[in-house]
Amino acid sequence: MREEEKIKAGILFCPADPELKAIKLKTHNLNIDYNNTYEDETEKRAAILSEIIGEFGEGGFIQGPVAFHYGKHTKIGKNFFGNFNLTIQDDAEVVIGDDCNFGPNTTIVTPIHPMLPNERREMLTADGEKKHLCYAKPVHIGNDCWLGASVTVCPGVTIGDNCVIGAGSVVTRDIPAGSFAAGVPCKVIREINESDSMKFKPEILCDNIAIED
Repeated sequence: MREEEKIKAGILFCPADPELKAIKLKTHNLNIDYNNTYEDETEKRAAILSEIIGEFGEGGFIQGPVAFHYGKHTKIGKNFFGNFNLTIQDDAEVVIGDDCNFGPNTTIVTPIHPMLPNERREMLTADGEKKHLCYAKPVHIGNDCWLGASVTVCPGVTIGDNCVIGAGSVVTRDIPAGSFAAGVPCKVIREINESDSMKFKPEILCDNIAIED
């Protein structure tokens, strides 16, 4: 079994495998290319992102700088906005829905290392070789989610549609759809409902009008 197949199977794999290292090297170099562009170099940026990300929907914008690990394991829906310093360590699959907004310093991680230090250093493969091994769990984020500044999403987490995750949160468990959640570790605080509409904040709404669904 190839190491990339092991990642998808959720079992231990060797991140130093030559095939995986080649994927990561290409992506890391493309990250630098993207980070060295100007914001208004839209065509150049789009071309680089098309080489980095597995899927990137229409109407998306990523401020940069970015740090994708594999890139090809990430799928992002339509109308995505990623603010400064977006980091996606996508050893395992990362899927982000449509109309999501990520604040600055958002981090998504999928790899997991053994807890015991000797096992982190090395383990024996089935062939009897000593290698550094880890495993990874996918992250899924639904449609219409807003992640505040400096949110970290940990391996294996699913965030449902229409969620708001408070700034600085560390999301270690699944968050059900329609929730406002925050904290370290992140916990559901309450359900988001009609009372959260801007029409109930006239001092902020001013002369604008909230559009009804």
